[in-house]
Amino acid sequence: MPVRIQPTARQVRLGVELRKLREAAGLSSRDAAGLLGVSPAKMSQFEAGNAGISEERVRRLAGHYACPDAELIEALVEIATDRTRGWWEEFRGVLPPLFLDLAELEFHATLVQEIGTTHVTGPLQTEEYARAVFEYWRPELPVSELDARVAHRMHRKAVLAKGGETPYTAVLHESVLRTRVADRRVAQAQLLEVLRQSEQPGVTVRVIPFDVDGFAGASAALLYATGRVPALDTVQKDTPSGAAFVDAVAQLQAMRTLFRKVESASLDPAQSRDFVHRLAKEL
Repeated sequence: MPVRIQPTARQVRLGVELRKLREAAGLSSRDAAGLLGVSPAKMSQFEAGNAGISEERVRRLAGHYACPDAELIEALVEIATDRTRGWWEEFRGVLPPLFLDLAELEFHATLVQEIGTTHVTGPLQTEEYARAVFEYWRPELPVSELDARVAHRMHRKAVLAKGGETPYTAVLHESVLRTRVADRRVAQAQLLEVLRQSEQPGVTVRVIPFDVDGFAGASAALLYATGRVPALDTVQKDTPSGAAFVDAVAQLQAMRTLFRKVESASLDPAQSRDFVHRLAKEL
């Protein structure tokens, strides 16, 4: 298979997991290369996601590594053999890779959970709300790329329209709902969109009011995507240098705990809908 110039996050994750299995087995990269009959350089390409690896080779490595987790191996085989070309492919070469990786992550997730403490979460945004956010943070963008970013965000609503196949939960702070990223009309339309989407099968929206006690998670914005197996869970989180994917075991556990804390401070779904409805009427 040819060397990839720019592997996707999903392809890189496959390589990372194969390396973890090798290291757990106490084998060097050269040892693993010998087991497959390939060069150490090719083995490094497999583990970096820079080269595709066949199902047969994944299973051979798993056997030599004595991996006891059959579900994990099947999930890795699924990634290795995946040839999905989703809607995000139309944005390849148009938007930065992170946009495509996030869309692919949501597509393959079995559960998506988001915390919105800075903005309404992406899949819940209206077109005008999304445009206002992108224009504010990146005013230098040419119109063509701004339009592409907004179109990509609207396509992300696909995760909400899967009829409960991929459950989606968003926990939104009241400050997010009250902040007018544009004007009163856009703000009201955004609140009504949150209400509309919250009625879809598998979509849950919960609100954290200002007057709740014990909430210190103002910087807790994140997206938690549950994988086919827990070892393949991924968090997308904003950092000082931009958005990043997190998949280290300890960090994932910390993010799961954080989500539970934030969710525990929120109103239940019915109360949350009533709350958003009242805010919309106030506008």
